[in-house]
Amino acid sequence: MSAATVAAHHSSDHPSAHHGSARPTATDPALVRRAVKAAALGNAMEWFDFGVYSYIAVTLGKVFFPSGSPTAQLLSTFGAFAAAFLVRPLGGVVFGPLGDRVGRQKVLALTMIMMAAGTFAIGLIPSYATIGVWAPVLLLVARLVQGFSTGGEYAGASTFIAEYAPDKRRGFLGSWLEFGTLAGYIGGAGLVTLMTALLSDGDLMSWGWRIPFLIAGPMGVIGLYLRMRLEETPAFAAELEKAETARPKVPLREMVTGQWRALLLCVGLVLVFNVTDYMLLSYMPSYLTSELEYDETHGLLVVLAVMALMMVVQPFAGALTDRVGRRPVIAAGCAGFLLLSVPALLLIRQGSLAAVGLGLAALGLLLVCFTASMPSALPALFPTRVRYGSLSIGFNVSVSLFGGTTPLVVTALIGATGNMMMPAYYMMAAAVVGGAAVWYMTESAGRPLPGSPPSR
Repeated sequence: MSAATVAAHHSSDHPSAHHGSARPTATDPALVRRAVKAAALGNAMEWFDFGVYSYIAVTLGKVFFPSGSPTAQLLSTFGAFAAAFLVRPLGGVVFGPLGDRVGRQKVLALTMIMMAAGTFAIGLIPSYATIGVWAPVLLLVARLVQGFSTGGEYAGASTFIAEYAPDKRRGFLGSWLEFGTLAGYIGGAGLVTLMTALLSDGDLMSWGWRIPFLIAGPMGVIGLYLRMRLEETPAFAAELEKAETARPKVPLREMVTGQWRALLLCVGLVLVFNVTDYMLLSYMPSYLTSELEYDETHGLLVVLAVMALMMVVQPFAGALTDRVGRRPVIAAGCAGFLLLSVPALLLIRQGSLAAVGLGLAALGLLLVCFTASMPSALPALFPTRVRYGSLSIGFNVSVSLFGGTTPLVVTALIGATGNMMMPAYYMMAAAVVGGAAVWYMTESAGRPLPGSPPSR
């Protein structure tokens, strides 16, 4: 009997489910492993695209946005900074409630198709020289498709793993989701770095830039195959069993107003997680280059090395959250950013390779406190019937308002004040917000998800 079937017979939304009176769900280890792989691959693909797009932006600018065209330049600015983040909350509002109604597996398969199609399409778009202004328009459309699908991806993937994982291993298994994130980013950025080194500028401009985007096609097919083979999660199967018919539609209002406290906690936790994440992975390479006049290639390679270090530590940190709890690990990350952001940035500003590496490594290891615990902590904020929807809304609103805007806001703050320490102060402010959220959140390690029986 599958995990989903077992769960369907033994679940209850009654509070007693939290106190052990409900019969535990028996999870199938093979199914759990498959669920983790399928979820992590989608995240890896999303960040593969993010890594490629960030690192090849200069070449894309020359291909799609020649400086002679003001219209194309405007589209370039809009597309590069705003498009994906503008539509992410919209994707969350559409895919989240849909995942609570028709099932996690179906929606995750759909987001995988859209994400792969959007990325693959970029590799097929003719250049500005070939079709004129339609080239940047098509690029913008492809980015909007990517951003829209991403709105349903992270919340769905973390919900999927959390609902499959045994209670005592949820932190360890959830941590592989962010392992996928780091692997995807390193893969995308590493591939572009390699191509830049091997190809001439002419080759990179004429055809080379397309290769990373076209790789998303086969990656998407593999990811879709893995996701189509999955069964629905035990928690959702149990919800279906209780409803006996198709799931009733949960009003969007209930997902927001009915969960306002959990949503506020979610926004606060995601804020500190993503401000620090985007600061390190997106902003630091450009900070090293533009503000400290650091060699561009060296700056990128140091950040990639720090991410590789984070990948090594990630599963161990995830297992630690199962032993000591999510709250202590997240609190340690917040305290670390509050106390060490200024010393770390002062080290980075010294400019020597050793100092930059040490400063970035300190920030990277603090960030692991969040990457290892959030995939298991965030789904545990919400009950099963609204988990995908409420988490999608809270996560994407926070990422769009605070995470994705981090590089832009910090650059503006440095420009306005002339203070080169602004990145440290911004991370410290985020740490205070995150610390407040940790203070009010309930410990979820080793406990059943809200509305689910124990899982072992």
